[in-house]
Amino acid sequence: MRTMTLPRLTAASTPPAALMHHRGPLETGIVHLGLGNFHRAHQAVYTAAALAAQDGPWGIAGVASRSARIADSLREQDFRYGTVQISPAGTTVEVPAVHTAALVAATQPDAVLDAIAAPGTRIVTLTVTEHGYTYSPVTHRLDLDHPGVRGDLAGAPPSTTIGQIARGLQRRVRAGGAPITVLSCDNLTANGEHTGRLVREFVAALPAAESAELSSYLDTAVRFPNCMVDRIVPATTDRYRQDVARALGVRDEIPVPAEPFTMWVLEDDFIAGRPAWEHGGAVFSDDVEAYELLKLRLLNGTHSLIAYLGALDERAIIPDAVAQPFVEQAARSVLVEDYLPSVRVPADVDLDGYVAQLFQRWSNTALGHGTHQVGSDGSVKLAQRIPEPARLHLDRGRMPHHLALTVAAYLQCIAPPAGFEPGRYAAAMSDPARPALADLAATQPAPQPFVQAVLDTGLLGTDLAGHREFVDRVAEFRTILTTHGPSAAAAEAASAGLAVSA
Repeated sequence: MRTMTLPRLTAASTPPAALMHHRGPLETGIVHLGLGNFHRAHQAVYTAAALAAQDGPWGIAGVASRSARIADSLREQDFRYGTVQISPAGTTVEVPAVHTAALVAATQPDAVLDAIAAPGTRIVTLTVTEHGYTYSPVTHRLDLDHPGVRGDLAGAPPSTTIGQIARGLQRRVRAGGAPITVLSCDNLTANGEHTGRLVREFVAALPAAESAELSSYLDTAVRFPNCMVDRIVPATTDRYRQDVARALGVRDEIPVPAEPFTMWVLEDDFIAGRPAWEHGGAVFSDDVEAYELLKLRLLNGTHSLIAYLGALDERAIIPDAVAQPFVEQAARSVLVEDYLPSVRVPADVDLDGYVAQLFQRWSNTALGHGTHQVGSDGSVKLAQRIPEPARLHLDRGRMPHHLALTVAAYLQCIAPPAGFEPGRYAAAMSDPARPALADLAATQPAPQPFVQAVLDTGLLGTDLAGHREFVDRVAEFRTILTTHGPSAAAAEAASAGLAVSA
């Protein structure tokens, strides 16, 4: 089908059967920072399901950080796009139709602050990825030396997420100070508490009068609930544009592919109200942390190892990687032996079913989630996943072999030793620490000094650098990866684990 000959997806051309709700013009009640694929396939879909069940002022003003591509396309398409649910059983397309505005923070900073300050805004949500919070992975505090943070504190148009929130709340106070909830939807431990702490640290760094004004408002009228989000959402390609064209008979420039599985667990602490997200399947719980750690470690931590081993084995997508027996075995071992002892499984979760579902999701060949995509930003992601479980095992006198393999495989992808070619998928991984790690690999070519130097930087917190046996084990895996490849390194980890078990 020639999609260019089809009409553009707009309010007029959307097939009514594809709409997730049929409410009239929506009133904006949510400002969302981070107008990427995940938000549009997750929170936006839950909000559409909520509106289908119950009316309310829950339109979403989406804010892109720098790129205008999605924002421009949303406006051109009357804020319509298709969510393409992909599985081997088939493809379905729905249109959430929940956005009411699309802004770009880099070019419209005042409009973003005005949106946060607007009396009708009840919630600010975020999906800006782990490194979008401009905090130190070593201290977990706001990075006050970051150029963007310094500029935001000095009164420049805010360029960081935390600056945008704090300055938006400041403008809100001066407009009357209506209550508001700030909801992080990123993969951070205790993401709500983390976001609230960073905002408070920003406020504390302001001049005394401004700081006092905002601190009082934060104490009385702002909430930062924790939540856990889960859905695999790959990048958009022409394949998904063609899926929308076939299903709806229209041309959609910005469809969002996603797996069938989706999950959202939230603390029900919304000071100014919320959509009825439970109608989309959201779970409200006082024990978000248990769900959060289950996901961050069993799903995300294992996913990272699959991505790094798969990329080093020249596998383009996660399903092809996990189809390799050595990768699947490594994934099962890191999940069961290294991550599972570090989490508390929620009472309503069937662990065997949950693990089986994880491998089913990773094996979804129709989805085609790239190893380079999953492996990107490891310098921020792994700091959320590895240090605590690794310390737990080391303190008990056990070496977490597959966690050490994860670190080694990550470093092999991002900062390979001289003369070693990690492959095109590893090379395609983006990571803010890549230049610094590459410099260390050049100045410390021997595996053990290199790994020690990496951990001394605080990449994985401050404790693991002092565990000489863990440093040595990572270095051993780096040597094996360099000389014999990923399958040999996985075999070594498996045999070591069996020896300990025996």
